[in-house]
Amino acid sequence: MKFSDLNLEEDLLQAVETMQYDECTPIQEKTIPIIMSGKDVIGIAQTGTGKTAAYLLPILNMLCKEHDEEHINCIIMSPTRELAQQIDRQLEGFSYFIPVSGVSVYGGNDGILFEQQKKGLTLGADIVIATPGRLISHLKMDYVDLSHVSYFIIDEADKMLDMGFYDDIMFIASKLPKDRQTIMFSATMPERIDLLAKKIMNAPEEVRLEVSKPAEKIVQAAYVCYDGQKTELLKYLLKDETEQRTIIFAASKASVKDITRQLKKNGMNAAEIHSDLEQSERTNVLTDFKNAKIGILVATNIISRGIDIDDVKTVINYDVPKECEDYIHRIGRTARANNDGLAITLVNEKDQMQFARIEKFIGKKIYRIPLPDGMEAPVEKVFDLDRKRQARKRRAFSKKKK
Repeated sequence: MKFSDLNLEEDLLQAVETMQYDECTPIQEKTIPIIMSGKDVIGIAQTGTGKTAAYLLPILNMLCKEHDEEHINCIIMSPTRELAQQIDRQLEGFSYFIPVSGVSVYGGNDGILFEQQKKGLTLGADIVIATPGRLISHLKMDYVDLSHVSYFIIDEADKMLDMGFYDDIMFIASKLPKDRQTIMFSATMPERIDLLAKKIMNAPEEVRLEVSKPAEKIVQAAYVCYDGQKTELLKYLLKDETEQRTIIFAASKASVKDITRQLKKNGMNAAEIHSDLEQSERTNVLTDFKNAKIGILVATNIISRGIDIDDVKTVINYDVPKECEDYIHRIGRTARANNDGLAITLVNEKDQMQFARIEKFIGKKIYRIPLPDGMEAPVEKVFDLDRKRQARKRRAFSKKKK
């Protein structure tokens, strides 16, 4: 389906064409008509499928026709500042020819930025794109009126809950009118998302796309190793990669800091990115990485979704992701724009079962690279995942009967 078939307002369609959008992606084709009909929607699709346009375009189309110029009409919640900035950039493009205003509200140390956000909120921007914590900071100062909000959008909902924002979302939702339209997009649909939807949505229609497999151009490999061997393996892998951009994903902020410190000690051009950094620091790190001033970026899952960085040659999972979908999101940072890419995962003893689940999920056995000379590998276990799943079902059924 083409965007010209969606019954969009002419000025909005002009912006879409200017941005060189032509064909709808599957998630856009399925969700835009439902959103324009006024129903609540849950869209399940992974990053990179066009979810942002899937909710921005119908909202902008409805605001073109009728909106309250003096009040906030739409709230878009984002789990991270970086994603909020990306949504804001798309909003600027799509709203170029229409009288719809927007303001981004996210954390940072800049007092001037806070005042700019306050001004946008008090003047009544049509669309507010916000991270939960910073929006709540403004709300608690009693100058933000959300009583006229018609549209409430939660982007990357599963990421929101992973980051502990459930209570914040519920607090913000409590400040909104009951008769609003609520739209939720998520890469996965864990039970927590279903529970959240039941509390803040009204008979939502669900649109689900199958999770895509990793791009064919990504060469996937793994080292089965002891946990104490990981740092030495990293140094071994990176010794000849000084000219190639590499992202290393670790499970915690503490690990990210430690890995970065070790790499720098070995003379490698590495930088870290995680939620402890101020907004300006994170922006500078990402800019330097994009501009090849930094060769190795060590990160938590904060940049595994929604952040487009071209020419990343290698992704290294220092820790096996806890969710199978996160593995796909992480390694999807490489092999973009039809380039080749390499994804290497370091698998210790306790993560072997989760790595087996990932292989089952993607339908592929990942090649094991022998450890370098002088390193002894642990014995790799074999798991019957189907049998374990059946056992879990039997236990759950037994508890239900009791």
